[in-house]
Amino acid sequence: MKQTLWQAFGKQLLISLGIYTALFLILFIIEWFVPSLCGILLQWHDPAFVVGIPASVAGTAYVLTIRDPKNYTGFYGGILMALLLSVQFYLQGNLDLFFLQLLVFVPFLLSSLLRWRKLALQSQSADQPFVPEWLPRHLQWLSLLILLVVVIADYALATLVIQRDAWNENILIKLMGGLMIASSTLANFILIYQKIDAWIWWALYAQAGIVLYVLIGNIFSVVLFVVFLAINGSAGLAWLKLRKQAT
Repeated sequence: MKQTLWQAFGKQLLISLGIYTALFLILFIIEWFVPSLCGILLQWHDPAFVVGIPASVAGTAYVLTIRDPKNYTGFYGGILMALLLSVQFYLQGNLDLFFLQLLVFVPFLLSSLLRWRKLALQSQSADQPFVPEWLPRHLQWLSLLILLVVVIADYALATLVIQRDAWNENILIKLMGGLMIASSTLANFILIYQKIDAWIWWALYAQAGIVLYVLIGNIFSVVLFVVFLAINGSAGLAWLKLRKQAT
């Protein structure tokens, strides 16, 4: 069983590597024909950009692997992704995101790894297929409330401490940043318990990222988050399909 799961993770890692190889080839060709975009799409001079590449490859393999709710090996890729992202954010000077990755996301991913592994072994011994479930309705409302609280708190933090601007300045940028933090935190936590809702929050995270980087003008990150949205969406649809087949 373990060997089969690890083989599946290796396959998804190769697929992820292929996705980003193709993406970088396309962007390289665009830069070749549009010289004004050189150094804008592919920022090889930026150490944070370079670190972000293996983080994206590991993260995509992580999501592609856990589309199968029985395969906990993807979380090794998720932990590697979080560690690399912490380095990336440190290089960028985003210390709040640096600590978020290390002190919140890594423990969440480790908890998911241990719990999913335990459930996979139990399911194997009982010969019972796993069926993804939704969160109870009251917990869904609680998740939404937590999202709103975190977004408001992050907006205040960005205004008073990080950017030190007026409350009515950069409104959408600060909202999208807070939405990304809140939705990714909820997604990581809910995934511990293998609930379908996690993929809704991951999709929201990707959409907020697209809007944020359009506003900032970071073309590469816009493309990257479009890829994230497609991958997270496919994982969510896979879980919904499993749920439908069991009912």
